[in-house]
Amino acid sequence: MNELPIRDVAQQSGIAPGTLRMWEQRYGFPTPQRSANGYRSYSAEDVETLRRVEAFRRRGLSISAAIERAVEDGGLSDRPSLYASIAASGANFRPQVLRKSTLIALSRAIEHETLASASAPILIGAFQHESFYRAVEPRYRQMAKQADAAVVFADFKAERSPRGGPVEIPIAPEDSLGNEWGVIVDAPGYSACLLAWEQPGVTEPGSAEDGDRRFEAIWTLDPLATRRAAQAAARLVGRCDARLGAELDGILLERPLAIDQPAPALTALANRVVAYLEVA
Repeated sequence: MNELPIRDVAQQSGIAPGTLRMWEQRYGFPTPQRSANGYRSYSAEDVETLRRVEAFRRRGLSISAAIERAVEDGGLSDRPSLYASIAASGANFRPQVLRKSTLIALSRAIEHETLASASAPILIGAFQHESFYRAVEPRYRQMAKQADAAVVFADFKAERSPRGGPVEIPIAPEDSLGNEWGVIVDAPGYSACLLAWEQPGVTEPGSAEDGDRRFEAIWTLDPLATRRAAQAAARLVGRCDARLGAELDGILLERPLAIDQPAPALTALANRVVAYLEVA
């Protein structure tokens, strides 16, 4: 409900009325309602978005970039999804339908290439169930030792920060993320992103056909796409732990993108995938 006059919004957000009017004229933001006599009125959601704008500006973003990020954060789906952050980005990615066994091989290749090539990465893993993560936890602990930050999503009972391992972020039962698979590595010299969404009703986890479970998948070494996925993950972390989400976002804002031409990394990763598929 739009009830707040501009003076109250200015007081609550710390942004002067004249600045709010200028932003509205120059950037089309915020977009207050107008009364019959022309007075502006704002909602509590407008105030929260303006506060996010100020937080992003303090981190060094331009006004236009801060507004874009703040509005994007406020518009997150009630069923947050990492896969959607890439699939709906408008980038020219072609999803593939892959079996679980193929995703395992591709994930292992990315993880092992991270251990071999990535220095100080941001590491993010998405597991549908805690048991899936526990099966590979030793490898993630090994990667976390060389990471600037590491988090994993699964249906954990509660958030945990085990010593020497990734922070464990619980997934709510209704989250789309609970139906997804993800490995995101964002490092100054290496980037990789694998995100997949399970096709429902094909096979059940743990069944005899578990290895044939089908996922719609996107994988890329593109630094910008990987950064978008990592930023989306940071926002999802922030829903559970605001401090950690802001910390991840701050690290991502300050670090350069990985190499622009990923051909050598692609060759190394492809060789690992082929090797793992051969022994599968």
